[in-house]
Amino acid sequence: MEIKRVGSEASGKGPADYFTGTVRVDMLFSAPEPARAVGASVTFEPGARTAWHTHPLGQTLIVTAGCGRAQRWGGPIEEIRPGDVVWFAPGEKHWHGAAATTAMTHIAIQEKLDGKMVDWMEQVSDAQYGA
Repeated sequence: MEIKRVGSEASGKGPADYFTGTVRVDMLFSAPEPARAVGASVTFEPGARTAWHTHPLGQTLIVTAGCGRAQRWGGPIEEIRPGDVVWFAPGEKHWHGAAATTAMTHIAIQEKLDGKMVDWMEQVSDAQYGA
Protein backbone atom coordinates (compact mmCIF):
# COMPACT_ATOMS: atom_id res chain seq x y z
CA MET A 1 0.00 0.00 0.00
CA GLU A 2 1.17 3.51 -0.75
CA ILE A 3 -0.44 6.74 0.46
CA LYS A 4 0.44 9.88 -1.45
CA ARG A 5 -0.17 12.85 0.80
CA VAL A 6 -1.92 15.93 -0.51
CA GLY A 7 0.60 18.63 -1.33
CA SER A 8 3.42 16.16 -1.87
CA GLU A 9 3.76 17.44 -5.45
CA ALA A 10 3.72 21.07 -6.44
CA SER A 11 1.01 22.40 -8.73
CA GLY A 12 2.10 23.00 -12.30
CA LYS A 13 1.06 25.42 -14.99
CA GLY A 14 -0.48 23.99 -18.16
CA PRO A 15 2.13 24.64 -20.89
CA ALA A 16 1.18 27.16 -23.59
CA ASP A 17 2.03 24.61 -26.29
CA TYR A 18 -0.92 22.49 -25.15
CA PHE A 19 -3.31 24.94 -23.44
CA THR A 20 -4.93 28.30 -24.11
CA GLY A 21 -5.43 30.53 -21.06
CA THR A 22 -4.60 29.88 -17.42
CA VAL A 23 -4.58 26.20 -16.46
CA ARG A 24 -3.31 24.54 -13.25
CA VAL A 25 -2.41 20.85 -13.21
CA ASP A 26 -2.18 18.94 -9.93
CA MET A 27 -0.87 15.42 -10.46
CA LEU A 28 -2.82 12.94 -8.36
CA PHE A 29 -1.14 9.65 -9.25
CA SER A 30 0.94 7.76 -11.74
CA ALA A 31 0.59 4.07 -10.98
CA PRO A 32 3.87 2.11 -10.98
CA GLU A 33 4.43 -0.45 -13.74
CA PRO A 34 2.96 -2.76 -14.79
CA ALA A 35 -0.06 -0.53 -14.10
CA ARG A 36 -0.59 2.23 -16.68
CA ALA A 37 -3.09 4.62 -15.06
CA VAL A 38 -2.31 8.32 -14.56
CA GLY A 39 -4.60 10.88 -12.93
CA ALA A 40 -4.56 14.63 -12.46
CA SER A 41 -6.86 17.36 -11.22
CA VAL A 42 -6.94 20.12 -13.81
CA THR A 43 -8.39 23.59 -13.22
CA PHE A 44 -9.20 25.86 -16.16
CA GLU A 45 -9.86 29.56 -15.60
CA PRO A 46 -12.74 31.06 -17.65
CA GLY A 47 -12.08 30.63 -21.38
CA ALA A 48 -9.08 28.34 -20.84
CA ARG A 49 -8.92 25.04 -22.72
CA THR A 50 -6.73 22.27 -24.04
CA ALA A 51 -5.45 22.01 -27.60
CA TRP A 52 -6.97 19.29 -29.77
CA HIS A 53 -5.52 15.94 -28.72
CA THR A 54 -6.03 12.17 -28.56
CA HIS A 55 -5.20 9.44 -26.06
CA PRO A 56 -4.00 6.02 -27.24
CA LEU A 57 -6.12 4.19 -24.64
CA GLY A 58 -8.87 6.80 -24.14
CA GLN A 59 -9.55 9.27 -21.34
CA THR A 60 -12.12 9.67 -18.57
CA LEU A 61 -12.96 13.12 -17.15
CA ILE A 62 -14.85 13.55 -13.88
CA VAL A 63 -16.04 17.15 -13.49
CA THR A 64 -15.71 18.28 -9.87
CA ALA A 65 -16.42 22.03 -9.98
CA GLY A 66 -17.66 24.84 -12.21
CA CYS A 67 -18.93 24.69 -15.75
CA GLY A 68 -16.98 23.50 -18.74
CA ARG A 69 -17.07 22.55 -22.38
CA ALA A 70 -15.95 19.45 -24.24
CA GLN A 71 -16.01 18.59 -27.93
CA ARG A 72 -14.99 15.66 -30.07
CA TRP A 73 -13.87 16.31 -33.65
CA GLY A 74 -16.92 16.81 -35.87
CA GLY A 75 -19.36 16.88 -32.94
CA PRO A 76 -21.15 19.67 -31.08
CA ILE A 77 -19.69 21.48 -28.08
CA GLU A 78 -21.17 19.90 -24.95
CA GLU A 79 -21.58 21.69 -21.61
CA ILE A 80 -20.16 19.70 -18.68
CA ARG A 81 -20.92 20.24 -14.98
CA PRO A 82 -19.98 18.75 -11.58
CA GLY A 83 -20.80 15.05 -11.38
CA ASP A 84 -20.64 14.56 -15.16
CA VAL A 85 -18.33 11.79 -16.37
CA VAL A 86 -16.98 12.14 -19.91
CA TRP A 87 -15.36 9.29 -21.87
CA PHE A 88 -13.23 9.86 -24.97
CA ALA A 89 -12.51 6.67 -26.90
CA PRO A 90 -8.95 5.69 -27.87
CA GLY A 91 -7.73 7.91 -30.70
CA GLU A 92 -10.77 10.22 -30.55
CA LYS A 93 -9.67 13.80 -31.34
CA HIS A 94 -11.12 16.18 -28.74
CA TRP A 95 -10.63 19.18 -26.46
CA HIS A 96 -12.03 20.29 -23.09
CA GLY A 97 -11.89 23.34 -20.87
CA ALA A 98 -13.82 25.97 -18.96
CA ALA A 99 -16.89 27.89 -20.06
CA ALA A 100 -16.32 31.45 -21.25
CA THR A 101 -17.26 33.07 -17.92
CA THR A 102 -16.87 30.21 -15.40
CA ALA A 103 -13.86 28.20 -14.24
CA MET A 104 -14.00 24.38 -14.33
CA THR A 105 -12.08 21.62 -12.57
CA HIS A 106 -12.01 17.99 -13.59
CA ILE A 107 -10.10 14.87 -12.71
CA ALA A 108 -8.51 13.40 -15.85
CA ILE A 109 -7.64 9.69 -15.92
CA GLN A 110 -5.85 8.03 -18.79
CA GLU A 111 -3.46 5.13 -19.37
CA LYS A 112 -0.01 5.03 -20.90
CA LEU A 113 0.66 2.87 -23.95
CA ASP A 114 4.38 2.25 -24.43
CA GLY A 115 5.01 5.18 -22.08
CA LYS A 116 2.78 7.61 -24.01
CA MET A 117 -0.59 8.89 -22.80
CA VAL A 118 -1.42 11.82 -25.11
CA ASP A 119 -0.82 13.04 -28.66
CA TRP A 120 -1.10 16.83 -28.82
CA MET A 121 -2.34 18.58 -31.96
CA GLU A 122 -3.29 22.11 -33.02
CA GLN A 123 -4.73 24.73 -30.69
CA VAL A 124 -8.50 25.20 -30.52
CA SER A 125 -9.16 28.52 -32.25
CA ASP A 126 -11.33 31.21 -30.69
CA ALA A 127 -13.85 30.59 -33.50
CA GLN A 128 -13.99 26.85 -32.70
CA TYR A 129 -14.27 27.55 -28.97
CA GLY A 130 -17.05 30.11 -29.46
CA ALA A 131 -19.08 28.02 -31.95
